[in-house]
Amino acid sequence: MKSLQDALYNWLTIRVVCDARPDDSAARDTEMFFMQMLKNDHQVIIDSVSKIEPFYFVEFLIGDEMKKQRFPIELIDIMLDQIQLEPDKYKNIE
Repeated sequence: MKSLQDALYNWLTIRVVCDARPDDSAARDTEMFFMQMLKNDHQVIIDSVSKIEPFYFVEFLIGDEMKKQRFPIELIDIMLDQIQLEPDKYKNIE
């Protein structure tokens, strides 16, 4: 994934799913995949995530520089909303 913004977006989207579904092993594995991508491809270390209407804010470190990126809540929560609308399609399989 070439864009840091895309990598952060994908990581945050699945992170929200993981937070809502702590027993979802597929979501957890996917979150770890995107976290590794952020570290390896972009040298990003996530510092914090906050949710203040109408945005999620991700604070992260690149080298010695702290940065902040914001994402609209409705865009980030779209995957979780879909899972909650059709839970039978997203069962956790160990």
